[in-house]
Amino acid sequence: MNSQDAARFQDMGILPTQASSGAAQVDLLALAMLIFCALVLLAVFGLVLWFSWRYRAGSSVKRKPLSSERKQTAMEMIWAGGLFIVFMGFFYWGVDVYVQMYQQPDEDLTIEVVGKQWMWKLEHPNGAREIDTLHVPVNRKVRLNINSQDVIHSFYVPAFRIKKDAVPGMTTSIWFEPTEIGTYHLFCAEYCGTNHSHMRGQVIVMSQQDYSDWLTANGHEQTAALDGAQLFRTYGCSGCHIGSSVVDAPVLAGIYGRVVPLADGTTIIADEAYIRDSILHPHKDIVAGYKPVMPSFEGRMSEADLQKIIAYIRSLEPGDWQLERHGGNP
Repeated sequence: MNSQDAARFQDMGILPTQASSGAAQVDLLALAMLIFCALVLLAVFGLVLWFSWRYRAGSSVKRKPLSSERKQTAMEMIWAGGLFIVFMGFFYWGVDVYVQMYQQPDEDLTIEVVGKQWMWKLEHPNGAREIDTLHVPVNRKVRLNINSQDVIHSFYVPAFRIKKDAVPGMTTSIWFEPTEIGTYHLFCAEYCGTNHSHMRGQVIVMSQQDYSDWLTANGHEQTAALDGAQLFRTYGCSGCHIGSSVVDAPVLAGIYGRVVPLADGTTIIADEAYIRDSILHPHKDIVAGYKPVMPSFEGRMSEADLQKIIAYIRSLEPGDWQLERHGGNP
C-alpha cells in the first residue's frame, strides 16, 4: 500500500482533493487503518457466522463438554498480542504524521487569523486584510496564527487535511504547504452558535507571481506591526519597556523566539502564546530578576489590539530601541 492507493480513492470521489504537501500521508494512514479494521471486522463476523452454522441445532458435529480447566491461553495471547502490535504500529505512524503536520518549520509566510461569530478575519504581513477568503502562494510554507474573539471555532481546510481550534484567550498555530493552484473550501469545524453552518469561506492558491501582484494591489501601508507600535504607546507599555523608566521591566526588542529564564528556575520560549500570557496574565510566568509588578490587561484590551501588539513585539530586532533609550525614536 502506498500513496497511489490513496490517490485512487481520491479519483473515485471518496476523499477530498490532495492539495497540500501533507495530505497524501494523512490519506495513506487513514486508508491503511480503514482496510485493517475492515479485515478484522470480516474475520470476527466470518468466525461468528461459521461457528453459528457449524454448531447449529441438529448438526452432527461432535461437541466436547465445557470444562473450567480447559484453556486457550496461547491462542488468546496470539490474537491479543498481534492486535496490540499492529495498533501500536498505527499509533507510531500516526504520531509521526502528527509531528510532521504540527511541528512548526521555518515558514515562508505568517498570516494572522481571528475567528468571530460568524466569520474568519485574516491579515497578511503587509497589512492586506480579508474576510472568509485566504489568498496564499503555491509551494510555500504558510503559518497561521489562530485566535478567537468570542467562542471556540476550528479552522478546517479539507483539501489541505488541516484543522486547528481557535480558542479564546490563547494563540494556536498550524502550517501547510499548498501544492495545487485552485480554490478550496474553508469551514469552521466546531459548533459555535446558531449561524455556525454559515461560517465558511475559501482558500485561493495562486502562483507566486499572482500572489505578489495581489499583495501589491491589496496591501496597506499601515501594517499590523505599525498599528501595534501605536497601541504599545496608547496602552502605556512604552512607559515601562522603553526609555528611561524607573520601572525595571524586561527589554522586549529581539525577545521573540528566544529562551526566557523564569523566576522559578525553568525556561520558556518567547512565542505568541507566551507574549499573550504576559499581557493578559502577567503573573503566570515571571521573568527571572524582575518583580511581578505588571498589571493585567485582560478585559481591557480587545483581541484585535492584542494581536497587533504581539505583531509589533514579534517585529522588533535587538537594538531597535537604542535610539529611544538615548532620547531619539526607534
